[in-house]
Amino acid sequence: MSNSEDKKDFIREIIAEDLASGKHDTTITRFPPEPNGYLHIGHAKAICINFGIAQENVGSGARCHLRFDDTNPIKEDTEYVESIKKDVAWLGFDWGENLYFASDYFDYFYECAVHLIEAGKAYVDLQSVEEMRAARGNVNTPGTDSPYRDTSPEENLVLFEKMRDGGFEAGGAVLRAKIDMASRNMNLRDPAIYRVLNVGHHNTGDKWKIYPMYDFAHPLEDAKEKITHSLCSLEFEDHRPLYDWVVENCPTPATPRQIEFSRLNLTYTVMSKRKLLQLVEEGIVSGWDDPRLPTLSGMRRRGYTPESIRSFIQKVGVTKFNATTDVALLEFELRAHLNKVAQRRMAVLDPLKVVIDNWDGDTVEEMECQNNPEDADAGTRKVPLGKEFYIERDDFMEDPPKKYFRLGPGRAVRLRGGYIVQYVSHETDSEGNVTEVHVEFIPGTIGQSPPEGVKCKAAIHWVSAAHAVDAEVRLYDRLFTEESPDAYEGGFMGCLNEESLEVKGNAKLEPSLSEAAPGTVYQFERVGYFCADSEEHSAGGNSVFNRTVGLRDSWAKK
Repeated sequence: MSNSEDKKDFIREIIAEDLASGKHDTTITRFPPEPNGYLHIGHAKAICINFGIAQENVGSGARCHLRFDDTNPIKEDTEYVESIKKDVAWLGFDWGENLYFASDYFDYFYECAVHLIEAGKAYVDLQSVEEMRAARGNVNTPGTDSPYRDTSPEENLVLFEKMRDGGFEAGGAVLRAKIDMASRNMNLRDPAIYRVLNVGHHNTGDKWKIYPMYDFAHPLEDAKEKITHSLCSLEFEDHRPLYDWVVENCPTPATPRQIEFSRLNLTYTVMSKRKLLQLVEEGIVSGWDDPRLPTLSGMRRRGYTPESIRSFIQKVGVTKFNATTDVALLEFELRAHLNKVAQRRMAVLDPLKVVIDNWDGDTVEEMECQNNPEDADAGTRKVPLGKEFYIERDDFMEDPPKKYFRLGPGRAVRLRGGYIVQYVSHETDSEGNVTEVHVEFIPGTIGQSPPEGVKCKAAIHWVSAAHAVDAEVRLYDRLFTEESPDAYEGGFMGCLNEESLEVKGNAKLEPSLSEAAPGTVYQFERVGYFCADSEEHSAGGNSVFNRTVGLRDSWAKK
């Protein structure tokens, strides 16, 4: 992203002022995911903001760190670490040498905790979770001091060492910051900053029995890495006073500034990790990369492009006001990009066989079709046509209405890139279903107007029967029927879209698609955009395609 005027927002204005005033001679941001799940489109906003700002200010030596906030080993896994790296790189961002883990700083966190204890600003609390919760008060009632609040620093150091050495059961003791139990900000009512877990860590092994709380570790990580601007979503606004308190009261080498922006919310979508996990664990979706999920891995498998996501994030903008964005805007940006870059191919999802009665036996002709009319350099391709071919079942009607311009009795239609064909007859089965249509082609009509007396007002796609590639095509749609699944009175699981996946197991594709590389997106002419499945499709082998998005918004009037 370039630093153009139309992309200015309040965060970029703050950063520009800090550089102009000399407060900072460079800009250092960070993207700090917790490795306890897969990233989703909401995280993409934070990624684009943090890495984007660093890119825009690269001339002053700006950089963005990728840092894993791995302070809770119970929920974390290296699988998530690798998936997050893959997602950030896929979006087009590079952290270079600036890859960090909170667990790299565990010794430093411990030293800061000891510093607070020695200064009389932290104490070990041996109350139960229930007792501490009851004493915390609420927004209208101040909290009550813990009976351990005035324990001497010397006693607290002994107790803290006992926590470190595994002398307490998990949850048996916590280290709390001594701030203000009467504060109107609940986050300042002596928050826990260390807890006993007694479990190993994926990065540090069995060294630690205690682990820092996020609100304690995060500002220290930022300060340790000399982050200039700690950018986060609005739910952390009430945590900022605690962030500043930790930085001010611990031995830190820098003073980062926390700035909050509105998180990304989309219609017909849930973003909660807990809810996404429920969908996965209950088998509602096939996994974290199910193309119906808003996870970046799911969107990548569905055929979303990083360019379309970055463009969408830019259009949404950076504000201080929470709002919900119509998912149709995301789909619009995807169509706009794919329309420019996706090559065109022909695919018949619900095939009906057509026979050309006046075609010469086994003769095969090659029709020249455009690869992408939006790209002058895309060129053309040859598509074979023989005596028999497939069309979509709904491109033929036995008794078509007046404004139906496709194939039917007494009608003619153009084959995309090929001849005009005229209806001759059709066959049906015992239940009256059309099983085969017979036509005649009109010579000399490739690229030419129909001859006098022949009306042809439409062109349809087709696939040669002798050359067709058999494929499974999955028609993915929105996972929920309600605009706001989180607010649905029956709960988000009560508004699942039962038609979010339809499988076409007998699709017929033009032969060039047999060599499609997994992950490649095409426009199936007149049908939509489709991606060769990254997991199950193989070039020259099993053909599986996922619908990325339709050619138009089918939900616009729903």
